[in-house]
Amino acid sequence: MIKVGIIGVGTVGSSVAVILEQNREVIAARAGKEIVVKRGVVKDLSRTRSDVKIPISTNIDDILDDPEIDVVVELMGGVEFPFEVAKKALERGKSVVTANKAMLAYHRYDLQAIAGEIPIGFEASVAGGIPIIKALRDGLGANHIRSIRGIMNGTCNFILTKMVKEGAAYEAVLKEAQTLGYAEADPTFDVGGFDAAHKLLILASIAYGIDAKPEEVLIEGIQKISQDEIAFAKEFGYSLKLLGIAKKEGEEVELRVHPAFISSEEMISKVDGVMNGISVIGDAVGETMYYGAGAGGDATASAVISDLIEIARVKGAPMLGFKRPMESGLRLKPQEEIRSRYYLRLEVKDQPGVLAKIASLLGEQSISISTLLQKNFEGGAKLLLSTHTCSEREIKRAIEGLEALEVVLSAPVMVRIEG
Repeated sequence: MIKVGIIGVGTVGSSVAVILEQNREVIAARAGKEIVVKRGVVKDLSRTRSDVKIPISTNIDDILDDPEIDVVVELMGGVEFPFEVAKKALERGKSVVTANKAMLAYHRYDLQAIAGEIPIGFEASVAGGIPIIKALRDGLGANHIRSIRGIMNGTCNFILTKMVKEGAAYEAVLKEAQTLGYAEADPTFDVGGFDAAHKLLILASIAYGIDAKPEEVLIEGIQKISQDEIAFAKEFGYSLKLLGIAKKEGEEVELRVHPAFISSEEMISKVDGVMNGISVIGDAVGETMYYGAGAGGDATASAVISDLIEIARVKGAPMLGFKRPMESGLRLKPQEEIRSRYYLRLEVKDQPGVLAKIASLLGEQSISISTLLQKNFEGGAKLLLSTHTCSEREIKRAIEGLEALEVVLSAPVMVRIEG
């Protein structure tokens, strides 16, 4: 028998406790032994769900100091305090299962070093119920991973899908997402791209063994997206998604999270609403695609319990899937050297010579225009254009120059074109 303590019996923790009880027989058959929750810990006893039938207290030490508890399931949220709790659990010889992507974004290598041969499960930290961690770490273990592209934030995907299908403005859809519970009162962590960046870092560690922090990742959110970008996408056969991208080229790995236009023919472009989807390309297997619910109590609990089953079966596997660096000499590509195609939205004065000035300024940065769509309004025009491939350094210099032109009426909006 495996005895479990759950720290944080909220939406996910409650579902873990309930599913372990309801599906006890099938879980025991798959794990080879029974998995039982001995105790839970919460901040506020008054908010405990009535269908959770386990002893609950407010003292974390009730779990950490209990010699009978084999696995600590950490579902608190936050960074430093959960790390200290996980560290203490490992130092007491207890396995740890966590859904905490923020903690792992900063401390995944620290935890692996502390754990040694003690198992750590973190399937629930990325894309909810999609088993992407196990797929990347085990199922694709024979491959050099060429790239990962993921829709890993359901809030952003819901907003962009609504904007495309209903023609709604960003602000209106965000309010709807908050009403439905898909977005927080302060949605910045989601719509700003930070949640997806934490998840991307976890996947990149498994794929490449690269140790980077969130501050080193190129991160942009969806707050500036308007119906102009939606019109451009429809005109030129694109879908618009917030993507987390990890890509290996030579000895460098680029990590970035941002809105991107992708061909509407690609599999990942079909992922709509609050769903998540992740495309992984390996050198042997080619492209594989993973789709499913990226959040929610039951879906995330499913991933937590899959880790508990794995811990019950096997002990001693390294957390990130490797004990030594997989590839020597890999480094994080500087953000300014990342290359892509780009979309620009410019509001300009309606007068002769404007396009020539813009083309000339772009040309100074070795940037050429690929496509152009013009939408006139009283006193001016919106230019929706795409470029051929150039670097982040070149496009950002060009944007600075465009902002300084007297014919440009407002700050340019830029979106990357992926693939």
